[in-house]
Amino acid sequence: MHMIASNNFDQPTQDQPTKQADRKRTQGYVIECDSRRGIISAPVDSSLEHMQNFWSVGQQLSISVGDSRIICQCYKVESSDQNWNDKEQNQVRVHVEFIGEIQQNEFGIKFTSGITQFPQMGCIAHPIRGKDLEAIYENDAKDIITIGNLTQSKSIEAKIDVNKLLSRHFAVVGSTGVGKSTSVTLMLRKIIEARKDIRVLMLDPHNEFGAAFPNKAIVISADQLKLPFWMFGLAEFAEVIFRGQKGMELETELLRELIVEAKEQYKQERQSDKNSTAIKSKSVNNISADSPVPYRIPDLMKLIDARLGLLDNKSEKPLLKTLAEKISTISVDLRFQFMFDKNACGGDKIEEIISKIFRLPQNDLPICVLEMSGLPAEVVSSVVSVLCRLAFDLAVSSEGAIQTLVVCEEAHRYIPADIDAGFWPTRQSIGRIAKEGRKYGVYLGIITQRPGELDPTILSQCNTFFAMRLSNQKDQEIIAGAFNSGAQSTINFLPSISNRECIAFGEALHSPMRMTFETVLAKDLPGANIRQIQEDTRAGKVVNLQGVISKMRKENAFASLYNDDDGININGQSSLQVSGKSIGVEQRDNSTAQKSSNSSSAHKAIADIRASAATWQKSTYPNGRTVEAPSEDHPLNGYSTPMPAPAPQHVAKRANAGNSLIDKLRRG
Repeated sequence: MHMIASNNFDQPTQDQPTKQADRKRTQGYVIECDSRRGIISAPVDSSLEHMQNFWSVGQQLSISVGDSRIICQCYKVESSDQNWNDKEQNQVRVHVEFIGEIQQNEFGIKFTSGITQFPQMGCIAHPIRGKDLEAIYENDAKDIITIGNLTQSKSIEAKIDVNKLLSRHFAVVGSTGVGKSTSVTLMLRKIIEARKDIRVLMLDPHNEFGAAFPNKAIVISADQLKLPFWMFGLAEFAEVIFRGQKGMELETELLRELIVEAKEQYKQERQSDKNSTAIKSKSVNNISADSPVPYRIPDLMKLIDARLGLLDNKSEKPLLKTLAEKISTISVDLRFQFMFDKNACGGDKIEEIISKIFRLPQNDLPICVLEMSGLPAEVVSSVVSVLCRLAFDLAVSSEGAIQTLVVCEEAHRYIPADIDAGFWPTRQSIGRIAKEGRKYGVYLGIITQRPGELDPTILSQCNTFFAMRLSNQKDQEIIAGAFNSGAQSTINFLPSISNRECIAFGEALHSPMRMTFETVLAKDLPGANIRQIQEDTRAGKVVNLQGVISKMRKENAFASLYNDDDGININGQSSLQVSGKSIGVEQRDNSTAQKSSNSSSAHKAIADIRASAATWQKSTYPNGRTVEAPSEDHPLNGYSTPMPAPAPQHVAKRANAGNSLIDKLRRG
C-alpha cells in the first residue's frame, strides 16, 4: 500500500485531454459488471490522434466510483456493430478485468489491490492517469533496484525490492532466444551493486556468462576447476565412479565403510605428524562418509586389498573387485583430473578451494562463474550437488555471515519434474536451499526455458517471477498457477510479448507488471566472446585445427584457435581471464595415461594401472614457484612427497564463533 502526494488531485495530468469536448469523446461507460470483470461501451473517433490506443488490449484503464477509481486492464475489444465506418465515430465494447482501487484524499493517492466498491451501470471509464500509474507501481522498500520500465508507460520505472527478491528466491522463465540470459546478467549486476555482502555462484552450462561481468567475476572453466573427490558426499562420489549405474547399493554401502576408515587413517597420520607444515585444525569427531574430511585414494585401495585378502570374506570379494576396478579406472581418467589431480587436490585444501569458489574474500570480484560445458556429462549433477550443499553448509556454519546467491541456468536439467529422473542428491541440495536457505542467507535463482519440466515443489518456493515469452501451453499453465494477484488475463500475453519483455510478479514487486528490461551493451552480453570468435571467422580468420583438437583432447584449454594469432602454444603457460584482468593459472602437460583393462583380479588391475601411469612434467603454480614432480607422483601412489602450494586464504569468521568455520562444516 503506497501513497503518492498530490495537492491538485482534481487537475487532469498531461496524458489526459484537457478540453471538455475531447474529454467526453475519450471516455466510456460501464454497461456490464460482475465481481471480477466488466464491459465498457466506448466511442472510437478517428479524428482524435492515437485515440484507438486508449481502448486497446493490454492497456490499463480506470473507472470512477465516488471518490475512488477502479483500476482495470483491457483483455478484449470488439465492435458493437458488424460494420466499421472509417469516417464516423464507432462504438466498441471493451472487456476489462479488475486489478485494484485508487483512493484519493488530501494526503495524496493510495493504491490497494482489493476493491471496496464495484462500479455501477453508467460509471465513467477513461484512460488511466499518470499519477495513478505511479501509485500502482511505486516501490518504497529500503533497497531498490531499477531493471527496466513499464511497457505501457516508459516513464514508469520497474522497481524491485532486492531483499525480497533474494530472500524469497526468484525464477526467470522464457523460451530460447527471448533474452533470459541477458536479463539475468542485468539483474545480477544490479544486485551486487545494491548488496555488497552478496556473493554469487553462477552455474553456467553453456559457458556464456564469463564475458558478461567485466571486472566483477572470476571465471572457472572445467579445466581450471579443482574439487577434490573427498569433498564429495557418499552418494555424489558413488554417482561419479558408477557412472549412474543402477543396482549398486551393496557396493555403495561397502564404499561407505571404506571411506570412513580411510578418513580416520588420514586424520590419525596428520595428528601424529609433528613436523607437518599443514595448518593444524581441531580433531574432527563423528567422521562420516559425507564429511568433507580428506582421505587418499592409495589408502582406500590398500583397505580394499586388505579385505580381499581375508579368507572369510568370500561374499564381499566380487563387490570389492568391482570397487577397485571402478575407482582405479576413474582416478586416472584425464576428464576427471579436477577431482584426482594431487597437485591441486592433494592434502587438506578445503579453505583454499572454498575461498576461490565462494569469493572469500571477494577482492572486488563477488561473482564466480563456473563454466560446466567441459565437464564429463556423468559428473555434472554431482558437481552441482556438491556446490549447492557447500553453499548451504557455509551459510549455516557461519550463522548467516556468508550470504550466497546460487543461480542455476537450465535448472530443469538438475531438478526435473519427473521424480525418477535426475540425480536425487542434487534435487535434495537445491531443494534444501529453496526451503530453508532464506533463514541462513543462501538464496536461489532459477533460470529455465521449460518451467513445466521443473520440480514443482522447488519452483513453488520461488516467490518472484519474471515470465518472458512462453509458447508451450503447459509452461503457461505453470506460470498461471503461480500468478496469485493482479489481472489473471495478464498471463494470456505470454505467447505474444516481445524480446526483453516480461510479466513480472511476486514478493519483490508492489504490483504485477508487464515490463521491458533495460538494454545491456553488446560487449557485456552473455556469450559475447563466442559471437566475437564467430565474427572473426566470418571475417576470414583461418581456424587452427591443431588448437581445436588440443581442446577436444583436454591437452590445452588455452590453445590458439586461429593460425595467425600470437596465442599460447600447446605446451605454454596460460592465463585465467578474470573479467578483464589476467592472472596466472597452473597448467601441466600430461602424457596420456592408459586405462586399465578389465582383469579377473583386482590386484592385477591396480598393478597394471600403476605400471602404466603417466610421468608428471613440470608444474607451475600461480605464485610462480616451479617444482619437479617425481615420476611416482600419481593418483594411485602415496602422498609421501608433498607439493608446495599457495597459502590458503582464511575463511571469514564471526567474531563470537568459538570454532573455525571449516570445523563446523566437517561436523555437519
